[in-house]
Amino acid sequence: MIKKRIVTIIGARPQIIKSSAISRAIRQHFADKLEEVIVHTGQHYDENMSEVFFNEMQIPRPKYNLEVGSGNHGAMTAKMLEGLEAIFQQEKPDAVVIYGDTNSTIAGALAAAKIHIPVVHIEAGLRSFNKAMPEELNRISSDHMSTFLFTPTKTGLKNLEREGFNLSLLSKATIDKPHVYLCGDIMYDNSMYFSDYSQHNSNILKDVGVSDNEFVLCTIHRDSNTDNSDNLTAIFTALQHIAKSHHLPIVLPIHPRTRHKLKDQLDSAFYEELMSNPSIKVIPPAGFIDIIALEKNARLIITDSGGLQKEAFFFKKPCVIMREQTEWIEIVDNGNALLAGADSEKIIRSANLLIQKTDFTFPNFYGDGKAAEFILEKILKEL
Repeated sequence: MIKKRIVTIIGARPQIIKSSAISRAIRQHFADKLEEVIVHTGQHYDENMSEVFFNEMQIPRPKYNLEVGSGNHGAMTAKMLEGLEAIFQQEKPDAVVIYGDTNSTIAGALAAAKIHIPVVHIEAGLRSFNKAMPEELNRISSDHMSTFLFTPTKTGLKNLEREGFNLSLLSKATIDKPHVYLCGDIMYDNSMYFSDYSQHNSNILKDVGVSDNEFVLCTIHRDSNTDNSDNLTAIFTALQHIAKSHHLPIVLPIHPRTRHKLKDQLDSAFYEELMSNPSIKVIPPAGFIDIIALEKNARLIITDSGGLQKEAFFFKKPCVIMREQTEWIEIVDNGNALLAGADSEKIIRSANLLIQKTDFTFPNFYGDGKAAEFILEKILKEL
C-alpha cells in the first residue's frame, strides 16, 4: 500500500503539544497508511523549552526547522512562506496540516493553498470577534484557505456556517467546497492521555512547595498584558490581593521574556515587593507533564492563555480569563470561567466569585478524547 504523506506545521509551543495527539494516533493506528513530515518554523524555538516537549510527549523530531525566530509579523510570515513553499515542492505532500491561529498557521495555509495542496485546519471555526488580535486574522484567513476544517466545538461549527461554509458533505472536498467536521478537541485527547502519567511522574508540587487544592495557578504571556505597564501593574496588584485574602499562594510559571518584561514595565519598588513576596512563586516555564499536574491540583486558574482556559475545564477547575474576549465562549456561558481583562477589580471580583462557587457543571463540550483518530480517518478517506 502506498502511504499518504502529510506535512505538519508547528511553530509555537502549544502547537508542538497539539501535534503530539496526531503523531501518536499515526504511530498507534495509521502507521501503515500515513507518513508524517514535521516542519518547525522556529517561531518560538528555545532549545530548553521546546526539547522538553518533544521528549516528554514522544513527538517525532522535525525534519525541517526554518529557524525564523521572533520579529515583526510581516517579516516572520514572509520568511516562513519562502521556506515552506520550498519544502512543499520538495516533499510533494498529499495535504498540509496546520493548527490554531499563529503566524506559522497562516503561513502554512497560504503557502500550501497557493500551490494547490489541500490544507487541513485543526481548531477551525474559533472566533474571538476581535480583529485587533493578530490571531483572529490568522484563524479566519486560514479557514478560508482550507479544504478540510476540523472544529472542536459546536460553537465553532456555528461560526463557520454563519460565515458561509456549507456543512453538506455531498461533493468532493476542494478549497472551493471544503468539508467541515465537528471532531472534538485534540487537547482533550492529550490531557486525558497524559493525566495519569503526570500523577506518577511529576514532582512539581513538592518542588514548588504547594499542596493539592491550596494554590492558584497563573500564566501571563499575551503581548497586550506583558508589554503594557498599566496592565501588568493591575494584574499583579490583583494577584497579591487574591493570595493574601484567600491565603492561597500564586504559582506563576514564567517565560524568560515575560520575566524581563516585569522588570522593565513595573515600577522598581513594586517589582521588588513582588519578587520578595513569598506568596508569589515565580518559577521557570514548566513542561506539559508538570503543567497538567499544576492544573489538576490548583484551586483556581488565572490566565490569558487560550489553552489553559480549556484545560482548566478539562480538569474541572474554575478559571479567570485575563482577556476581554475568548474563543472558548462555551465555558464562560456555562459559568466555569469569567472574563476579567487586565482590570484589577474585575480579576479580584471574579476570583472571589469562583473560589466561593460550588455548583459547577461540566458538559461534554470537547468530545470523547479520540479527536485525532477521527481527523486521520477522514483525511485518509477524503484524500
